[in-house]
Amino acid sequence: MNRFLRSITTATALCLLTLNGQVQAAEVKAAVAANFTAAAKEITTEFERQSGHSVSLSFASTGKLYTQIVNGAPFDIFLSADSSRPQLLVEKGDAVPDSLFTYAVGQLVLWSADPALIDSEGRALKEKKLERLAIANPKTAPYGAAAIEALEALGVWSDYESTTVRGDSIAQTYQMAYTGAVPAALVARAQIALDSSGSSWLIPAELYSPIRQQAVLLAKGADNEAAKALIAYLKSDQARTIIERYGYGLE
Repeated sequence: MNRFLRSITTATALCLLTLNGQVQAAEVKAAVAANFTAAAKEITTEFERQSGHSVSLSFASTGKLYTQIVNGAPFDIFLSADSSRPQLLVEKGDAVPDSLFTYAVGQLVLWSADPALIDSEGRALKEKKLERLAIANPKTAPYGAAAIEALEALGVWSDYESTTVRGDSIAQTYQMAYTGAVPAALVARAQIALDSSGSSWLIPAELYSPIRQQAVLLAKGADNEAAKALIAYLKSDQARTIIERYGYGLE
């Protein structure tokens, strides 16, 4: 869909929800991958302002949110950090098939709160100078799985495996490095995109599988017009501009 058509579709969805006050304001309950926290807050604030609807955001690792959804959690939409779990929900009948799309492509970065520790080529990591390293739990967080892929590709995973600590989510992983509990962490670029503090190295994308973050309208939200409008808004130029500003790629 080109930029013009995306804008028309989004505007139409929002207008239909608020035209002449005929449709009452509704609430959208969204399950959102932890790496997308800051961007989601900014996007939904603007969506609420334009539509008059409210959005309730729940943040956690993708794996935990997926488990909650299949166990009946009352979410309307799911913003995953991967593509596999939204597809599984479609296959299980827990999500609307034609609503599935990639809203962002994640990027992995090595970050330290120490402004002098990480250089532009990641030598501290490559030369095995980090005493400890934090990654997200690879079983529940796609960024954690990508981190292990990158470390294996660099040939250093065997050196760091025994001293690597795992955060429950990418947000917790970032906090470990931010507080100094570990010298550095492999986190989402979005977490530091608007923060110039510390030091970082953007991990080359060819070292790990693409992190295609997909959104899907859940079965519980299939009749929620506000949820449909939020899905449409995520595809708008305005939302995509915000997503890019937070360090994500787009498809």
